[in-house]
Order: sequence, then structure tokens, then C-alpha cells
Amino acid sequence: MTTTLVKPAAPEDGGTGRRTGSVLALAAFEARQLALQIPVVLLGLAYLAYVGYQMLGRDEGMDAYPVLHDADRATQGGPVLLCVALLACVHRAALLDRRHGLEEQFSVLVMPLPRRTLAHALSVVPFAVGVGLVVGVQFGRAALLPGAAGHGSLAELAVAPLTVLLSGTVGVLLARVLPHAAAPVLFVIAFAVVLTVVNGVTGGGHAVQWLWPTVQESGGTPVPGELLGRPAGWHALYLAGLTALAGGAAVLVAGGRTRVPQVVAAVALAATVAGVIGQSPGTSAAVQAARKAEADHPAAYQTCVTRDGSRYCAYPDWTGWTADWAAVVRRVRAEAGGEAATTRLTVRQRIQEIADLSTDATLPTSSVRNTVTVGTQWGGNRVPEFAVGVARVLVAGDEMATIEMCDARAVTTMWLALATDPTPEDTFRRLRIDDSLTGPAAVLTPDGGSMGVSSQATDVVRDLLREPHDTVAARVKAHWAELTSARTPVARAALLLGVPVPRGKDDCGDG
Repeated sequence: MTTTLVKPAAPEDGGTGRRTGSVLALAAFEARQLALQIPVVLLGLAYLAYVGYQMLGRDEGMDAYPVLHDADRATQGGPVLLCVALLACVHRAALLDRRHGLEEQFSVLVMPLPRRTLAHALSVVPFAVGVGLVVGVQFGRAALLPGAAGHGSLAELAVAPLTVLLSGTVGVLLARVLPHAAAPVLFVIAFAVVLTVVNGVTGGGHAVQWLWPTVQESGGTPVPGELLGRPAGWHALYLAGLTALAGGAAVLVAGGRTRVPQVVAAVALAATVAGVIGQSPGTSAAVQAARKAEADHPAAYQTCVTRDGSRYCAYPDWTGWTADWAAVVRRVRAEAGGEAATTRLTVRQRIQEIADLSTDATLPTSSVRNTVTVGTQWGGNRVPEFAVGVARVLVAGDEMATIEMCDARAVTTMWLALATDPTPEDTFRRLRIDDSLTGPAAVLTPDGGSMGVSSQATDVVRDLLREPHDTVAARVKAHWAELTSARTPVARAALLLGVPVPRGKDDCGDG
């Protein structure tokens, strides 16, 4: 009897279509496994809760008037912790064979290690798509609000999902380069330490700052979209290139020697370098010059409309707000007497020249007669602040004249601003820097020159707000000339308006 030994044939690998299908099938399986990992579940739910909480108050106060070229940046920071969880969990999944001592068994699988590595990298795609949908809903809700201003950027909105993709590919690369369970933690710490050291050495320059996945530059007063000076497109290219580079490098380290991963890695490296070079320069001289020009000469860059006899001039991003400004002017001017009841006002939007987008700028005070300053934020406390701005111009003629105002005009101004407010006393309290209804205080206005209100004036205004509106309105109009004179003291205003005369020496200027 003769026995013939035959070497088993290698398993059929199939064509390109079958190989692609098997990679996608494994990626889908690994994505489902990732979705069951506790860190991913908890931090994913935390991300959704954070976004939901942010969206709850979108129809109130200043949130009802979002500036969309600021709102797009606000979508970037939310999924950061989810990215850390995905990095760690993808790294763990890619080391399944090592964790259980199955290297030899995995080596005889039909799908070789390079393709399994690619599948692990692709397993994060559904999470990136999910984050992209959340970002779309988050930004879309803001964009659909009637008070929304400006325009968003697709490059800015792409940062959050690209960061998710980057975290997954970095997790896979670490699994192939540093196959140790502690590698993700060590990587995050090392990355933060290196950038912190570089920040310290370089002084935290623009180029270093933009090496981080997200650069929100938040907290500043909104400026026109053309003045942002953010290299958003280059940064999106940098993140996309870095993601592809990490994935291609992981496949190459895993033993992929075909031309495709080599070409992908080369192209990704070129895209990453191009992104870094493009985003590294700071704010250009042209943008800096434009910031100065639009701050110093706003009229040359604004569109003006006429409503009820007054002109409203706004930068193009904010022209939709002029109707809201006009509504405030209409109700404040309706309470005025004399020529002020028909005065033609110019409401001009202003910005302050800024050095960066995190600057909370103070608007300049105008000395132009019958001109009211308004900023690039609206809603909430900005509405009564603007009402004060309108009232003081109707009373004193210009904004500069009211900075040192210590007479009946302060009473008249505050009553005009608050007379038709739905909650006048609460609004009066919010307008005062000390949040009280007693003593002297500075009252917030749209520009940087807050208006002082003395203790006596505070008492008179508080008493007036508790009187019947029509009665006080008639007295204001009947005594308008005297109530808007710099020679009329607060005590005389109280007599004219029929409220108790405050006792003691006036402390004007102590606020």
C-alpha cells in the first residue's frame, strides 16, 4: 500500500471585490463591537447629552440670535472625550490576538494582518458619520432660528468628524507600533506634554496652536465673517491627511507591501505637510488691515435701511437684525416728548479692532449727534442695553454727553428705556453692574462708556416704575424740556414726575 502525502492548497483569496467585501464586513463587525464598549457608550451618551443641553435654550436670550460663523466652531470640542475612548477601544480591539495568545491561529486566517488592520481603521467610520450627523443637527438648529446671522463653514463643521476618524486610525497605528495595553494612555500624555513644551519654548505661537485637532478660539465678540482669518480649509486638509497617513502607516507596519498603501501613505503625507504649511502663518496683513478699516470706518462696509424715519446701518452678516433694532427704537421713542419724539436717529453697528477671536472687545463711544451704537450680539440683556443707548441719545443728543451725566437726564433716560419693558424692575437690576435696586451704580450700555446712575436717581426710577405707566408718560412729555436739561437736579425731576423726593446728598459719580 502506497501513501501519498499532498500539501494542502492555500485557501482561495478571491478577487479584489471579494477582498474588499471581506474588509468591509470585518469593519462592520468591529464597529458593532466598539459600540458595545462601556467607555464608548458612556462618553457617547455624555456627548449627546452635552449637545442636547446646549440646544435646549437656543430660542432664548442671545442664543436665539446665533452668529453662524461662530456657531460652526462651537461644534468642534464636544466629541473630544469620545475620541479618547475610541482611540483606546480601537487599540484594544486590534490587539485581540495578542491579548489571548492567538497569534498563530490568526496567522492562518484567509484575511492577512494588513487587511485586518485596515478593517479596524474603517470601524470608526460609522462613529464619524454619527458625529457628523450630530454636528449637522446642532448647526442646522442654529441656522434655522429666525435671528441667526452670518454663514457657517463646511471646513469648520468637518473638524469634529475628522477628529473622530483620526482617533481611530491613531489607535490602530499604536496597536501595530506599540502593542501594549498602556500605549493609548501614554500616547495622550506624551502628545499633551510635547505640545505643552513646544508651546512654552515657542511662546504658544499660531503654528503650534493649530497642530491640535481642534482650535475653537471662542469667547470673543463676534466680527464679520471676512475678518475671522482662520485657516479652516487648510486645517481640515491637515486632519484628513493625518488620518490617512496614520491609517496607511498602520497597514505598512502590519506588512502591507502592495502599491496601494504605499501610494496612500505618500499622498497623505503630502496632504498633511501642505495642511501644516497652509495653516502655520498667523493672521495675514490683509486681514489685520481689514479689521482696522472696518472698525475705524464702518460706514464704508455697511448696508443701511430706513425704518420709521431712522436709518439702520449694519455689516452684511447682520442686516436681518435691523427690524429688531427698529422695534426697540420705536417703543422707546414713543415715550419721548418734544422734538425727540420725531428725531431721526442713525443706528450704526460697530466693532472694535481685535488681535484675536478670543478678545471680548469694548465698542467705542460715538460723539456723532443722534447716532446710536449697536454691537454684533443681540437678545437677552443686549436688548435693554440698546434701549438705554437709544434713550440717552434721545435725551442728551449723543452718547459722549451721557458718560458724566448727573442730573434729571439720568432719570429720564432710564424711564424711557424701561417704561415699556415687560419686567422693568428686574431689567433695571440686570442693567446695573451691582445687580441691585439701591445705591449708585454704573448702567450697562452698548458701548464702552457705561452710564452712571446715582443713589437718588436710582430711588426715583424705582418709584416711577411702580407708578401707572400712562400717568408717568403724560408727566414726562409735559415737562420734557426741563427733564432733559443738564441744569435740572434729580430732586426737581422727582417733583415734576410726582414721586417722593429722595433725601440726603446726591452721590452722583460714586457708582
